[in-house]
Amino acid sequence: MHTYTNLLTHVAFSTKERSRLINDGLRPRLLAYMGGIVRELGGRALAIDGSEDHVHLLLLLPPSLALSDAMRTLKTNASRWVHETFPDCAAFAWQEEYAAFSVSESNRDAVKTYITNQQDHHRRMDFKEELIALLRKHGIDYDEAHLWD
Repeated sequence: MHTYTNLLTHVAFSTKERSRLINDGLRPRLLAYMGGIVRELGGRALAIDGSEDHVHLLLLLPPSLALSDAMRTLKTNASRWVHETFPDCAAFAWQEEYAAFSVSESNRDAVKTYITNQQDHHRRMDFKEELIALLRKHGIDYDEAHLWD
């Protein structure tokens, strides 16, 4: 018997304290590097984009890889790469937490479009507003008082 999966996940996470550290010079290289990390984990990054203080990814992960393990590996290696490649970015760090949402195949293209339009999207809404909207859309309970701890 074979295992067949299509485990699409939309993940979003911010820089530590939502610091605006992902500038236009860093962003394309960082996002490409993150895509490489996902490939090394045996997954596929179908879309990656973000703004100065956060990133979104649409991931297709293998069933043998726990999402928490993927996020730990992704964030740790991306942070190390930023520090090694951009010595002036010593303050760069990711928030420990992340938000993850399952995506059906029928919504794959819509989520890809949402992620690839992050620059335009964030001219109207900041990450805090966006995350709250995503949590509500997906029916996830949260305590706003502790959302940014």
